[in-house]
Amino acid sequence: MTRVLHVITSLNTGGAETMLKRLIRAHQDRPEYQHSVIVLKNLGEVGQQLQDLGIPVQALEMRSLFKGPRVVWQLMNRIRAVCPDVVQTWMYHADLLGGLAARLAGNRHVIWGVRCTAIPQRGLLSTTRMIVSLCSWLSRFVPSVILCCAESARIVHIEKGYDRTKMVVIPNGYDLRTFDRDRVLRLRARAFLGFDEGDIVVGTVGRFDPLKDYRNFVRAAAMLASDVEHVKFLMVGRDLIDGNQRLRSWVAESGLTHKFVLAGERRDIPECLAAMDVFCLSSTAEGFPNVVCEAMAMNVPCVVTDVGDAAEIVGDTGIVVGPGDPAALAAGLRTMLNKGTLERSRLAALARRRIEERYSIEIVSARFETMYDHLTQKLSRNSSEVAVIN
Repeated sequence: MTRVLHVITSLNTGGAETMLKRLIRAHQDRPEYQHSVIVLKNLGEVGQQLQDLGIPVQALEMRSLFKGPRVVWQLMNRIRAVCPDVVQTWMYHADLLGGLAARLAGNRHVIWGVRCTAIPQRGLLSTTRMIVSLCSWLSRFVPSVILCCAESARIVHIEKGYDRTKMVVIPNGYDLRTFDRDRVLRLRARAFLGFDEGDIVVGTVGRFDPLKDYRNFVRAAAMLASDVEHVKFLMVGRDLIDGNQRLRSWVAESGLTHKFVLAGERRDIPECLAAMDVFCLSSTAEGFPNVVCEAMAMNVPCVVTDVGDAAEIVGDTGIVVGPGDPAALAAGLRTMLNKGTLERSRLAALARRRIEERYSIEIVSARFETMYDHLTQKLSRNSSEVAVIN
């Protein structure tokens, strides 16, 4: 049996947290893998869900990085108590503190987790920037493997000085049973969101954040609506609500308030995706955009900006345009809509198949298992063995 202890910064709902939960659930019927979790902050929604699954989760309630030495001491003692075969860390703070604690506790099988490409640039003394710089130096000594969720993340962190010989790319995986679309679900979703059967719905999903570039989406929507009849726009995610004054002003400037549904944060993302005819990613930066895979899994064709691994994910099933260019985004959406219902359905089916073949949780979890097996067999970590894991 391989015991894996995960150290993660947060267990609120997010990409890394959700992937951790999917990985653990994929192994619930696999007695050869045993997982436990330590979260640096509070338990969070995902932490509670993991506990409900019977997974041991400990929360350290860390509120400040300045308590880092004490947290390292706590982690070191808990790692010694659990005695895991592998310590896997998720996100920068956990990489730094969890990785150091694991090595001090005598565990050499440390996997760091790199989850993003857009490293915060706010201020010369940005805490995250300092942690990334420190991790780039420690990458030669602390981790056995540096696990990236996207090829774009690997490239960015090599440029930041991370040890390229230890870097492995394993994308996120998806439980495709969650993403089953049928006509009844589509009609129900469109009804509760306020769309008529004749509406053509272009949608997007994600929190309100500068990197998501929703002004680009709204501007492209205005251009598209000028020559595409019956088109409407659905925006789902945290703070994508009418009470968001900045977003509301962008929509008002477009003169299309009556064509936008600002649904805010919801738990029924698959149902919201089912209501869409086309999914749109308007971001200026991403690592591995989960929502693109989720839209494709729901048989929704995608138009995406060329950021992170978005172009690699959609392949030839969607349309890719440059970021920060509303005219290009509008043209991409127009091209997709002009393909007509039958051609969009064909592309949607290809998109679903691409997710099944490349990003199902079964395929992705098998790659995690290969990585764990290489570490626990105590094989030397040279470039050829990293290639085997990839």
